[in-house]
Amino acid sequence: MNNYYIQILVFFILFGSSVIVVAAEQLSGSKKKLPVFMEADQIKGHPHEEVEAIGKVKLQRGDQVISAEYMKYLPDTKDAIIDGKVHLEREKDVLEGTHLRLNLESFRGELGQPSYHLKEGGGRGSGSLFLFEGEDHYRLKKGSYTTCPIGNDDWFIRAEDLEIDEEKEIGTARHVRVAFKDVPFLYLPWLNFSYSGKRKTGFLAPVMGNTARSGVEMSLPFYWNIAPNYDATITARAMSKRGIMFENEFRYMGETLGGQALFDILPNDLITNETRYGVFLNHAQYFGKGWSGNVDYNLVSDRDFFRDLGTNVNLTARTNLLQQATTTYNSSLGQNGAISFTTMVQSFQTLQDPRSLIVPPYKRLPQFTLTASQRDVYGLDFDFTSIWTNFFFETQRLPDGQQLKLADGLRLVLFPSVSMPLQTAFGYLKPKVSLHHTRYNLNEPVSENGETNINRTVPLFSLDSGVVFERDTKFRNENFVQTLEPRIYYLYVPFRNQSDRIFPNFESAEMDFSFAQIFTENRFSGHDRINDANEVTLALTSRLIESTTGNERLRLAVGQRVRFANRDVVLATQQTTSNKSDFIAAISGRITPVITTDTSVQLDASELRVEKIRTGVSYHPEPGKVFNLGYRYTRGVPGVVQSTNLLFPLPGAALEQVDASTQWPFLRNWQGMASVNYSLQDDKLLAGLVGLEYNSCCWTLRMVLNRFITATERTSTAFFVQLELNGLMRIGNNPIRVLRQGIPGYTHTSEQF
Repeated sequence: MNNYYIQILVFFILFGSSVIVVAAEQLSGSKKKLPVFMEADQIKGHPHEEVEAIGKVKLQRGDQVISAEYMKYLPDTKDAIIDGKVHLEREKDVLEGTHLRLNLESFRGELGQPSYHLKEGGGRGSGSLFLFEGEDHYRLKKGSYTTCPIGNDDWFIRAEDLEIDEEKEIGTARHVRVAFKDVPFLYLPWLNFSYSGKRKTGFLAPVMGNTARSGVEMSLPFYWNIAPNYDATITARAMSKRGIMFENEFRYMGETLGGQALFDILPNDLITNETRYGVFLNHAQYFGKGWSGNVDYNLVSDRDFFRDLGTNVNLTARTNLLQQATTTYNSSLGQNGAISFTTMVQSFQTLQDPRSLIVPPYKRLPQFTLTASQRDVYGLDFDFTSIWTNFFFETQRLPDGQQLKLADGLRLVLFPSVSMPLQTAFGYLKPKVSLHHTRYNLNEPVSENGETNINRTVPLFSLDSGVVFERDTKFRNENFVQTLEPRIYYLYVPFRNQSDRIFPNFESAEMDFSFAQIFTENRFSGHDRINDANEVTLALTSRLIESTTGNERLRLAVGQRVRFANRDVVLATQQTTSNKSDFIAAISGRITPVITTDTSVQLDASELRVEKIRTGVSYHPEPGKVFNLGYRYTRGVPGVVQSTNLLFPLPGAALEQVDASTQWPFLRNWQGMASVNYSLQDDKLLAGLVGLEYNSCCWTLRMVLNRFITATERTSTAFFVQLELNGLMRIGNNPIRVLRQGIPGYTHTSEQF
């Protein structure tokens, strides 16, 4: 019994010691000082001088938990001394080592033979010595870092000095060697990286690649995180055939503005011996009280800038570079109305292909647009559009030394309309009357009689009507709402002579025949040509709508336009003008949960002849697996006729193209990517790519070969090789944009790990 009471007395003495330690730290009054809790199989010592804990020791202070078999704690200095295996866990990391000296208040000390794991980003590593340099700041001597799981060291970096800032979640390494499969392949004197993926200032991984027109390339980007709402990237791009190009990008965003500015410059191109540059600016801003503005400005030094220095077809295919500034005012007009006023200055830089010249677009210097609408005025809806434009055509010098000058001048458009929408829960009827008035004041005559002031007034009448029927149905054990929507659209526009010998054409072109176009008043874009019409369009649409979500699963539609009179307003003398009826059918949506399609067919119903086919089918069972197949055919698309060395659109040869693309795994961790765009009419490959990708748990290797046409009789070939070390860097030339462009539905599979 005496031994029993002695044991109880010792327990309370030891328990009281830990309580005294806690109380002493709480009385300090500092917000940074937190109470210390200690538990162990045995605790002894003096609570205000020195406490020793033996056996299953656990010390906790805030979110820090230290575990060991033996620990000495000095309450006066707040030092913890541990010899033997130690385990330190916090909210952001886990540390282990052989011995620990740590001040729990200043969080300074050292950990011998350390290993660590960062919970944010999954980074881990080891080293010879781990130095604690304050709250959330550590330094690792002769350390390593990787994001591979324990037991897998496929890649790692070794650094003489590795600093970890957990407050900013960045790592800074000095004298770095990057190893892959135990083979060092890259040395960097300094490396700064974000292990959590957050933005940070510093050099990014070098980018390497090869193109036929630029040679072997290596780029070194520097990212400057200036502020949370704006940043910059400065890249030095070295090309073996061209020299060193500097690419500069600045991005910014505010409460009322945002944009992006890029400036690329190649001093003294080694092939052309000229300085080449590109300027690209996009800025949008809201000024307040309904006023806003936008600037979109693009300029390059020469016509071959993208063809020689671009690495994907999106760049090399650019022909007309927009240079535009707009100011817009939007406001309400009464309870059910709106008014908008826009001022625009617009120009283009045309990058001509010497083997296939085109006519540059007109400049608008300037253009003023006023639109207004008023709804439900005694059951009527009123709309008004007014556009005043100064069209300017810059004289073009042709390769043979001749000059091309087209008529330009002023144009005023007045376009009021009134409609009476009659609508119920199951259908609608909408008659509409419009008046399109155009006035030209030309700098030189177009007409044979020498007139420079030309007027045209065209009335338009349309009647749109439709009915919606619904029923509940079930397909493959899923509940749907099926609709049946017949629609009738009648359009009448009287003929007005608008031949090229009387009226100029600043902007009009014939729009493609489609479901969206067959219910419009004018088959021409712009305002220089107004079609004549006496026709009715009949259409029938059926949709499958998911009962639970309301999402449209599938849509089938057929439509036929029947013309009661020949068309007389045309853009080219060879254009079809007979009263043939046009038939179009389309299906779009998901045929099954993994198969989608978007297909349309246009027929000449009078001759039972196919005019256009647009079809695409995609099989997408899961991320990383996709197969796309498409076919395009058009009879008599605008071809080319050579005239004074310029190419003017006239009906010509048919267009017939097929395209196929896929991303598909074929072995464990391996997947293949391929894309082909082929012209059957010309028996020519327009664009194609082939690639391989290997995905491990912590790294990805991509190899992509891309070939595409940049101009007539000119092609470009680019080879991409990229090693992505998850959570650290991407080494090589990034093909992700090319893959997403060439393979619809492509999934960046390394993001899945």
